[in-house]
Amino acid sequence: MDNKPAVILVNSQMGENIGACARAMLNCGLTDMRLVNPRDGWPSAVATANASGAFDIMPPVQVFENTEDALKDCHYVYATTARPRDMIKPVLTAKSAAQDMVKRAQDGQKIGLMFGAERTGLENEDVALAHAIVTIPLNPEFSSLNLAQGVLLLAYEWSQMQYEAPERALPTGKTDIAAHGEVDNFLERLMSELDNHRFFRDEAMKPSMVRNLKNMFIRSEMTEQEVRTFHGIISALTGKKERS
Repeated sequence: MDNKPAVILVNSQMGENIGACARAMLNCGLTDMRLVNPRDGWPSAVATANASGAFDIMPPVQVFENTEDALKDCHYVYATTARPRDMIKPVLTAKSAAQDMVKRAQDGQKIGLMFGAERTGLENEDVALAHAIVTIPLNPEFSSLNLAQGVLLLAYEWSQMQYEAPERALPTGKTDIAAHGEVDNFLERLMSELDNHRFFRDEAMKPSMVRNLKNMFIRSEMTEQEVRTFHGIISALTGKKERS
């Protein structure tokens, strides 16, 4: 999606954290960073060093003297805060905020994600400029996040809505997952050799032992190469080649 959220850092205190935020943003495909009154000024050599090259790829960082100017082109703004505020606003988790952001961005709205200073967070005056609040439920005894961690959590949730990565994958390299018939042939040979070598000494237990062995190998999602390897092991142990 081309219409991506802007990350607005208000009154950031340390260049190191700004650089770490840029790195976190770019990890998740976000590139629009805006700074409001950064304490140590801008540009910052320390921020550049901590960004691991992110600033070389991202568009130039925009710097503003006040929050209102940084939000002028935004249609909907989320303020991040861990503290309760005496304001009537929707309060969302990072995940629900990301879902809401995607819908709004698809409708053409420019989204702003606003983060406060490292020590104090956003001032109430800044939170008042937001349409909604995002809070991240954490350990109530210790809920403080580093600025870049907060940026990464929201940016990551956004990115998960964009990239259809499988929740589970099994990279197999240059081989493929073995077809069931290939595994069946291997298991038939294995059971035959185990039988020949009197592995199944208790006939009453044999059916359950066979079932458990089959379950173990089938559950492992054997590749074609692994099936060939096990055939080779059986051949080496028995002196018999696999029958074609």
